[in-house]
Amino acid sequence: MPLYEHVMIARQDLSNTQAEALVEHFGAVLADNGGKLVDHEYWGVKTMAYKINKNRKGHYAFLRTDAPAPAVQEMERLMRLHDDVMRVLTVKVDEHAEGPSVQMQKRDERDQRRRAS
Repeated sequence: MPLYEHVMIARQDLSNTQAEALVEHFGAVLADNGGKLVDHEYWGVKTMAYKINKNRKGHYAFLRTDAPAPAVQEMERLMRLHDDVMRVLTVKVDEHAEGPSVQMQKRDERDQRRRAS
């Protein structure tokens, strides 16, 4: 099956658990349509470059999936209809990178620098 990576931005007024529940919900949508959620990362609340729907910040989540195209299309359709999801980006990849994403690696480096000082 094709491999995809998705980045989702949810509204800033959600709690962390609600934002992570969205990821689980959309993973279940994929599973119902014959795909699977390989991995996901919650990147946290980040400031955006410009306002989206009067929001300056949003909950970012990163998903790696292994699913047929119709399952991904259905998940994207439901994401776009969901009131809490502001933006979605989906990219088809040849293979998933091993380990954490670049965004999570940066966070780990910052944590290490803070501990060292």
